[in-house]
Amino acid sequence: MAEPLNNVLVDLSIRINLKSTGRWAMSVGTGSDLINSTEAVDRGQGVIAGVAPFPMAPARLAVDNGEAHLRYMLGRRWAGEGGLLGEMCQHALVPMGKLFRPILLMESTLAVGGRLEHVLPAAVGTESGHVASLVHDDIIDDDEMRRGRAAVHTAFGAGNAIVAGDALLFDLFHCLAECREAGADDGRIVTALEVVSGAGLKLCQGQSLEFEITADLSRDLDRYVLMIKLKTGALFVGACQAGAVLGGGTREEVDGLGRYGDELGVAFQMCDDLFTYTSQNDKAVGKSLLSDIRNKRMTLPVILAYRDADAENERLLDAAFGPELTADAALELVENVMDRTGAIDRSRELAMAHAIAAKDALAVLRPSPSRDRLADYAERAVNRIR
Repeated sequence: MAEPLNNVLVDLSIRINLKSTGRWAMSVGTGSDLINSTEAVDRGQGVIAGVAPFPMAPARLAVDNGEAHLRYMLGRRWAGEGGLLGEMCQHALVPMGKLFRPILLMESTLAVGGRLEHVLPAAVGTESGHVASLVHDDIIDDDEMRRGRAAVHTAFGAGNAIVAGDALLFDLFHCLAECREAGADDGRIVTALEVVSGAGLKLCQGQSLEFEITADLSRDLDRYVLMIKLKTGALFVGACQAGAVLGGGTREEVDGLGRYGDELGVAFQMCDDLFTYTSQNDKAVGKSLLSDIRNKRMTLPVILAYRDADAENERLLDAAFGPELTADAALELVENVMDRTGAIDRSRELAMAHAIAAKDALAVLRPSPSRDRLADYAERAVNRIR
Protein backbone atom coordinates (compact mmCIF):
# COMPACT_ATOMS: atom_id res chain seq x y z
CA MET A 1 0.00 0.00 0.00
CA ALA A 2 1.00 3.64 -0.18
CA GLU A 3 3.74 4.63 2.26
CA PRO A 4 2.17 6.23 5.35
CA LEU A 5 3.18 9.83 5.74
CA ASN A 6 4.21 9.22 9.32
CA ASN A 7 6.99 6.90 8.15
CA VAL A 8 8.66 9.73 6.26
CA LEU A 9 11.42 11.86 7.71
CA VAL A 10 11.92 15.12 5.87
CA ASP A 11 14.78 17.44 6.71
CA LEU A 12 14.28 21.10 5.83
CA SER A 13 16.10 22.41 8.91
CA ILE A 14 12.72 21.65 10.53
CA ARG A 15 12.22 17.91 10.63
CA ILE A 16 9.00 15.96 10.68
CA ASN A 17 9.73 12.65 12.32
CA LEU A 18 8.01 9.73 13.92
CA LYS A 19 8.98 9.53 17.57
CA SER A 20 8.54 6.58 19.85
CA THR A 21 4.98 7.63 20.61
CA GLY A 22 4.00 6.96 17.00
CA ARG A 23 2.82 10.55 16.55
CA TRP A 24 4.02 13.13 14.10
CA ALA A 25 6.27 15.74 15.68
CA MET A 26 8.30 18.75 14.64
CA SER A 27 11.87 19.38 15.73
CA VAL A 28 14.17 22.21 14.79
CA GLY A 29 17.48 21.13 13.29
CA THR A 30 20.42 23.42 12.66
CA GLY A 31 23.94 22.92 11.48
CA SER A 32 25.61 19.78 12.81
CA ASP A 33 22.44 17.95 13.86
CA LEU A 34 20.98 17.86 10.36
CA ILE A 35 20.86 14.30 9.10
CA ASN A 36 23.29 13.46 6.35
CA SER A 37 21.45 13.07 3.04
CA THR A 38 23.16 9.86 1.97
CA GLU A 39 22.66 8.25 5.37
CA ALA A 40 18.96 9.15 5.38
CA VAL A 41 18.37 7.76 1.91
CA ASP A 42 20.27 4.59 2.78
CA ARG A 43 17.90 4.12 5.71
CA GLY A 44 14.96 4.50 3.32
CA GLN A 45 13.91 7.76 4.94
CA GLY A 46 14.79 10.27 2.25
CA VAL A 47 15.73 13.91 2.72
CA ILE A 48 15.27 17.32 1.22
CA ALA A 49 18.27 19.49 1.94
CA GLY A 50 19.46 22.99 1.17
CA VAL A 51 16.59 24.99 2.65
CA ALA A 52 17.60 27.80 4.99
CA PRO A 53 16.47 27.64 8.63
CA PHE A 54 13.00 29.08 9.09
CA PRO A 55 12.80 32.57 10.63
CA MET A 56 9.83 31.59 12.78
CA ALA A 57 8.84 29.91 16.01
CA PRO A 58 9.84 26.23 16.35
CA ALA A 59 7.37 23.62 15.16
CA ARG A 60 5.62 25.93 12.68
CA LEU A 61 6.03 25.66 8.93
CA ALA A 62 5.77 28.51 6.43
CA VAL A 63 3.65 27.78 3.37
CA ASP A 64 6.62 27.81 0.94
CA ASN A 65 8.37 25.12 2.97
CA GLY A 66 5.05 23.37 3.37
CA GLU A 67 4.86 23.13 -0.41
CA ALA A 68 8.36 21.63 -0.48
CA HIS A 69 7.26 19.02 2.08
CA LEU A 70 4.11 18.41 0.06
CA ARG A 71 6.03 17.76 -3.16
CA TYR A 72 8.40 15.43 -1.36
CA MET A 73 5.60 13.46 0.25
CA LEU A 74 3.64 13.16 -2.99
CA GLY A 75 6.76 11.93 -4.76
CA ARG A 76 7.23 9.20 -2.13
CA ARG A 77 3.60 8.31 -1.54
CA TRP A 78 3.54 5.37 -3.94
CA ALA A 79 7.25 4.98 -4.66
CA GLY A 80 7.57 2.05 -2.25
CA GLU A 81 4.50 0.24 -3.55
CA GLY A 82 5.57 -2.76 -5.59
CA GLY A 83 3.65 -3.93 -8.62
CA LEU A 84 1.33 -2.40 -11.13
CA LEU A 85 -0.82 -0.34 -8.75
CA GLY A 86 2.13 1.59 -7.36
CA GLU A 87 3.49 2.19 -10.85
CA MET A 88 0.16 3.55 -12.07
CA CYS A 89 -0.42 5.82 -9.09
CA GLN A 90 3.13 7.13 -9.33
CA HIS A 91 2.58 7.79 -13.04
CA ALA A 92 -0.60 9.72 -12.25
CA LEU A 93 0.92 11.85 -9.48
CA VAL A 94 4.41 12.51 -10.87
CA PRO A 95 5.34 14.80 -12.53
CA MET A 96 3.10 17.01 -10.43
CA GLY A 97 0.80 19.76 -11.57
CA LYS A 98 0.26 23.17 -9.98
CA LEU A 99 -0.84 21.64 -6.64
CA PHE A 100 -3.39 24.44 -6.49
CA ARG A 101 -5.97 22.62 -4.35
CA PRO A 102 -3.59 21.36 -1.64
CA ILE A 103 -1.97 24.79 -1.48
CA LEU A 104 -5.43 26.31 -0.97
CA LEU A 105 -5.96 23.88 1.91
CA MET A 106 -2.67 24.88 3.52
CA GLU A 107 -3.24 28.60 3.04
CA SER A 108 -6.75 28.29 4.50
CA THR A 109 -5.31 26.60 7.58
CA LEU A 110 -2.79 29.38 8.07
CA ALA A 111 -5.39 32.07 7.39
CA VAL A 112 -7.42 30.93 10.43
CA GLY A 113 -4.36 30.62 12.66
CA GLY A 114 -3.87 26.86 12.33
CA ARG A 115 -0.66 24.84 12.26
CA LEU A 116 0.53 23.75 8.86
CA GLU A 117 2.22 20.59 10.10
CA HIS A 118 -1.16 19.32 11.33
CA VAL A 119 -2.67 19.38 7.83
CA LEU A 120 0.14 18.24 5.55
CA PRO A 121 -1.33 14.73 5.24
CA ALA A 122 -4.68 16.28 4.23
CA ALA A 123 -2.89 18.37 1.61
CA VAL A 124 -1.33 15.21 0.15
CA GLY A 125 -4.75 13.58 0.15
CA THR A 126 -6.34 16.58 -1.55
CA GLU A 127 -3.97 16.24 -4.49
CA SER A 128 -4.54 12.47 -4.60
CA GLY A 129 -8.30 13.02 -4.78
CA HIS A 130 -7.93 15.64 -7.50
CA VAL A 131 -5.64 13.41 -9.56
CA ALA A 132 -8.08 10.51 -9.14
CA SER A 133 -10.76 12.66 -10.78
CA LEU A 134 -8.38 13.45 -13.67
CA VAL A 135 -7.62 9.76 -14.21
CA HIS A 136 -11.33 9.01 -14.47
CA ASP A 137 -12.02 12.13 -16.58
CA ASP A 138 -9.46 11.05 -19.15
CA ILE A 139 -11.19 7.70 -19.51
CA ILE A 140 -14.60 9.33 -19.87
CA ASP A 141 -13.35 11.85 -22.43
CA ASP A 142 -11.02 9.43 -24.21
CA ASP A 143 -8.18 11.94 -23.83
CA GLU A 144 -4.85 10.26 -24.45
CA MET A 145 -2.57 12.87 -22.88
CA ARG A 146 -2.38 14.42 -19.41
CA ARG A 147 0.29 16.84 -18.15
CA GLY A 148 2.22 16.45 -21.36
CA ARG A 149 2.50 12.66 -21.40
CA ALA A 150 0.39 9.54 -21.81
CA ALA A 151 -2.71 9.49 -19.61
CA VAL A 152 -2.92 6.57 -17.19
CA HIS A 153 -5.47 4.69 -19.29
CA THR A 154 -3.34 5.23 -22.40
CA ALA A 155 -0.29 3.80 -20.69
CA PHE A 156 -1.91 0.98 -18.71
CA GLY A 157 -5.40 0.38 -20.14
CA ALA A 158 -8.80 1.67 -19.06
CA GLY A 159 -9.57 -1.10 -16.59
CA ASN A 160 -6.30 -0.67 -14.74
CA ALA A 161 -6.68 3.11 -14.78
CA ILE A 162 -10.09 2.85 -13.09
CA VAL A 163 -8.49 0.86 -10.29
CA ALA A 164 -5.65 3.41 -9.98
CA GLY A 165 -8.15 6.26 -9.77
CA ASP A 166 -10.11 4.38 -7.10
CA ALA A 167 -6.92 3.77 -5.10
CA LEU A 168 -5.99 7.46 -5.21
CA LEU A 169 -9.50 8.39 -4.13
CA PHE A 170 -9.43 6.05 -1.13
CA ASP A 171 -5.98 7.34 -0.26
CA LEU A 172 -7.54 10.79 0.16
CA PHE A 173 -9.49 9.49 3.15
CA HIS A 174 -6.49 7.56 4.45
CA CYS A 175 -4.48 10.79 4.40
CA LEU A 176 -7.20 12.60 6.32
CA ALA A 177 -6.99 9.92 9.01
CA GLU A 178 -3.23 10.42 9.16
CA CYS A 179 -3.80 14.00 10.28
CA ARG A 180 -4.37 12.51 13.72
CA GLU A 181 -0.76 11.34 13.80
CA ALA A 182 0.28 14.82 12.68
CA GLY A 183 -1.41 16.34 15.73
CA ALA A 184 -4.82 17.42 14.45
CA ASP A 185 -7.85 17.21 16.72
CA ASP A 186 -10.02 14.11 16.22
CA GLY A 187 -13.26 16.08 16.10
CA ARG A 188 -11.88 18.42 13.45
CA ILE A 189 -10.78 15.46 11.35
CA VAL A 190 -14.31 14.02 11.43
CA THR A 191 -15.77 17.37 10.36
CA ALA A 192 -13.18 17.66 7.59
CA LEU A 193 -14.13 14.16 6.44
CA GLU A 194 -17.74 15.32 6.15
CA VAL A 195 -16.65 18.35 4.12
CA VAL A 196 -14.44 16.38 1.74
CA SER A 197 -16.88 13.52 1.17
CA GLY A 198 -19.64 16.03 0.45
CA ALA A 199 -17.38 17.73 -2.09
CA GLY A 200 -16.77 14.38 -3.79
CA LEU A 201 -20.50 13.70 -4.09
CA LYS A 202 -21.02 17.13 -5.65
CA LEU A 203 -18.25 16.44 -8.14
CA CYS A 204 -20.11 13.30 -9.25
CA GLN A 205 -23.35 15.30 -9.55
CA GLY A 206 -21.51 17.80 -11.71
CA GLN A 207 -20.13 15.08 -13.97
CA SER A 208 -23.61 13.66 -14.44
CA LEU A 209 -25.01 17.10 -15.19
CA GLU A 210 -22.30 17.61 -17.80
CA PHE A 211 -23.43 14.37 -19.47
CA GLU A 212 -26.98 15.77 -19.60
CA ILE A 213 -25.86 19.15 -20.95
CA THR A 214 -23.77 17.50 -23.65
CA ALA A 215 -26.51 15.08 -24.62
CA ASP A 216 -28.99 17.84 -25.45
CA LEU A 217 -26.40 20.49 -26.43
CA SER A 218 -27.88 22.80 -23.81
CA ARG A 219 -26.91 26.48 -24.09
CA ASP A 220 -28.40 27.45 -20.75
CA LEU A 221 -25.81 29.63 -19.00
CA ASP A 222 -27.26 29.10 -15.53
CA ARG A 223 -27.19 25.34 -16.02
CA TYR A 224 -23.56 25.53 -17.14
CA VAL A 225 -22.58 27.59 -14.09
CA LEU A 226 -24.29 25.09 -11.80
CA MET A 227 -22.40 22.28 -13.48
CA ILE A 228 -18.96 23.86 -12.98
CA LYS A 229 -19.83 24.81 -9.39
CA LEU A 230 -20.41 21.12 -8.78
CA LYS A 231 -17.73 19.54 -10.94
CA THR A 232 -14.90 21.99 -10.30
CA GLY A 233 -15.93 24.41 -7.57
CA ALA A 234 -16.84 21.70 -5.06
CA LEU A 235 -13.24 20.50 -4.71
CA PHE A 236 -12.05 24.08 -4.26
CA VAL A 237 -14.68 24.55 -1.55
CA GLY A 238 -13.72 21.24 0.04
CA ALA A 239 -10.01 22.11 0.11
CA CYS A 240 -10.56 25.56 1.61
CA GLN A 241 -13.12 24.49 4.18
CA ALA A 242 -11.23 21.34 5.21
CA GLY A 243 -8.13 23.43 5.77
CA ALA A 244 -10.09 25.95 7.84
CA VAL A 245 -11.79 23.24 9.89
CA LEU A 246 -8.54 21.40 10.61
CA GLY A 247 -6.95 24.73 11.51
CA GLY A 248 -9.62 25.51 14.09
CA GLY A 249 -11.41 28.26 12.15
CA THR A 250 -14.67 29.78 13.33
CA ARG A 251 -17.95 29.05 11.57
CA GLU A 252 -17.78 32.48 9.93
CA GLU A 253 -14.26 31.81 8.66
CA VAL A 254 -15.14 28.34 7.37
CA ASP A 255 -18.21 29.70 5.57
CA GLY A 256 -16.26 32.62 4.12
CA LEU A 257 -13.55 30.34 2.79
CA GLY A 258 -16.27 28.13 1.33
CA ARG A 259 -17.66 31.11 -0.59
CA TYR A 260 -14.15 31.98 -1.70
CA GLY A 261 -13.52 28.43 -2.95
CA ASP A 262 -16.85 28.35 -4.79
CA GLU A 263 -16.25 31.61 -6.65
CA LEU A 264 -12.60 30.78 -7.30
CA GLY A 265 -13.52 27.36 -8.70
CA VAL A 266 -16.02 28.93 -11.10
CA ALA A 267 -13.52 31.55 -12.26
CA PHE A 268 -10.83 28.88 -12.65
CA GLN A 269 -13.02 26.60 -14.77
CA MET A 270 -14.27 29.45 -16.94
CA CYS A 271 -10.65 30.23 -17.79
CA ASP A 272 -9.86 26.56 -18.37
CA ASP A 273 -12.69 26.47 -20.89
CA LEU A 274 -10.96 29.24 -22.84
CA PHE A 275 -7.75 27.29 -23.37
CA THR A 276 -9.31 25.32 -26.23
CA TYR A 277 -9.86 28.52 -28.18
CA THR A 278 -6.85 30.62 -27.11
CA SER A 279 -3.87 28.21 -26.89
CA GLN A 280 -1.56 27.51 -29.77
CA ASN A 281 -0.78 23.87 -29.14
CA ASP A 282 -1.46 20.86 -26.92
CA LYS A 283 1.86 21.24 -25.10
CA ALA A 284 0.79 24.61 -23.68
CA VAL A 285 -2.03 22.98 -21.68
CA GLY A 286 -0.72 19.42 -21.35
CA LYS A 287 -3.69 17.80 -23.06
CA SER A 288 -5.49 17.79 -26.40
CA LEU A 289 -7.05 21.10 -27.43
CA LEU A 290 -9.56 19.12 -29.45
CA SER A 291 -11.12 17.41 -26.43
CA ASP A 292 -13.97 19.89 -25.89
CA ILE A 293 -14.84 20.01 -29.58
CA ARG A 294 -14.58 16.26 -30.04
CA ASN A 295 -16.81 15.67 -27.02
CA LYS A 296 -19.31 18.38 -28.13
CA ARG A 297 -19.05 20.32 -24.86
CA MET A 298 -21.15 23.43 -24.40
CA THR A 299 -18.51 25.42 -22.52
CA LEU A 300 -18.77 29.09 -21.57
CA PRO A 301 -17.31 30.66 -24.74
CA VAL A 302 -19.49 28.43 -26.90
CA ILE A 303 -22.63 29.35 -24.97
CA LEU A 304 -21.81 33.06 -25.23
CA ALA A 305 -20.98 32.75 -28.94
CA TYR A 306 -24.40 31.18 -29.52
CA ARG A 307 -26.06 33.88 -27.41
CA ASP A 308 -24.56 36.72 -29.43
CA ALA A 309 -24.52 35.06 -32.87
CA ASP A 310 -26.57 36.21 -35.82
CA ALA A 311 -28.35 33.63 -37.99
CA GLU A 312 -25.30 32.89 -40.15
CA ASN A 313 -22.91 32.47 -37.23
CA GLU A 314 -25.44 30.28 -35.42
CA ARG A 315 -25.62 28.08 -38.51
CA LEU A 316 -21.83 27.76 -38.49
CA LEU A 317 -21.82 26.82 -34.82
CA ASP A 318 -24.48 24.18 -35.46
CA ALA A 319 -22.28 22.75 -38.20
CA ALA A 320 -19.22 22.72 -35.91
CA PHE A 321 -21.08 20.77 -33.22
CA GLY A 322 -22.76 18.46 -35.70
CA PRO A 323 -21.54 15.07 -36.93
CA GLU A 324 -20.03 16.03 -40.29
CA LEU A 325 -16.86 18.03 -39.59
CA THR A 326 -13.57 16.75 -38.25
CA ALA A 327 -12.54 18.10 -34.85
CA ASP A 328 -9.80 20.24 -36.43
CA ALA A 329 -12.20 21.79 -38.92
CA ALA A 330 -14.84 22.35 -36.25
CA LEU A 331 -12.33 24.07 -33.96
CA GLU A 332 -11.27 26.49 -36.69
CA LEU A 333 -14.89 27.28 -37.47
CA VAL A 334 -15.79 27.96 -33.84
CA GLU A 335 -12.72 30.14 -33.32
CA ASN A 336 -13.76 32.31 -36.25
CA VAL A 337 -17.28 32.72 -34.86
CA MET A 338 -15.89 33.60 -31.44
CA ASP A 339 -13.74 36.30 -32.98
CA ARG A 340 -16.79 37.82 -34.65
CA THR A 341 -19.05 37.61 -31.59
CA GLY A 342 -16.52 38.67 -28.94
CA ALA A 343 -17.24 35.51 -26.95
CA ILE A 344 -13.69 35.22 -25.63
CA ASP A 345 -13.70 38.73 -24.16
CA ARG A 346 -17.18 38.22 -22.65
CA SER A 347 -15.97 34.95 -21.08
CA ARG A 348 -12.95 36.69 -19.55
CA GLU A 349 -15.18 39.38 -18.09
CA LEU A 350 -17.49 36.84 -16.49
CA ALA A 351 -14.55 34.89 -15.05
CA MET A 352 -13.11 38.11 -13.63
CA ALA A 353 -16.41 38.92 -11.93
CA HIS A 354 -16.27 35.59 -10.10
CA ALA A 355 -12.61 36.17 -9.16
CA ILE A 356 -13.56 39.52 -7.64
CA ALA A 357 -16.37 37.84 -5.70
CA ALA A 358 -13.84 35.29 -4.42
CA LYS A 359 -11.59 38.06 -3.12
CA ASP A 360 -14.56 39.79 -1.48
CA ALA A 361 -15.39 36.61 0.43
CA LEU A 362 -12.04 36.83 2.22
CA ALA A 363 -13.19 39.88 4.16
CA VAL A 364 -14.21 37.62 7.06
CA LEU A 365 -10.56 36.70 7.66
CA ARG A 366 -8.23 38.77 9.77
CA PRO A 367 -5.36 40.39 7.83
CA SER A 368 -2.48 37.99 7.25
CA PRO A 369 0.02 36.99 4.55
CA SER A 370 -2.12 33.93 3.81
CA ARG A 371 -5.23 36.04 3.23
CA ASP A 372 -3.19 38.20 0.84
CA ARG A 373 -1.94 35.13 -1.01
CA LEU A 374 -5.45 33.72 -1.31
CA ALA A 375 -6.56 37.01 -2.87
CA ASP A 376 -3.60 36.85 -5.25
CA TYR A 377 -4.52 33.31 -6.29
CA ALA A 378 -7.94 34.60 -7.41
CA GLU A 379 -6.26 37.15 -9.67
CA ARG A 380 -3.79 34.65 -11.03
CA ALA A 381 -6.55 32.15 -11.81
CA VAL A 382 -8.04 34.53 -14.37
CA ASN A 383 -4.79 36.06 -15.60
CA ARG A 384 -3.71 32.73 -17.09
CA ILE A 385 -5.60 33.69 -20.24
CA ARG A 386 -4.16 36.60 -22.21
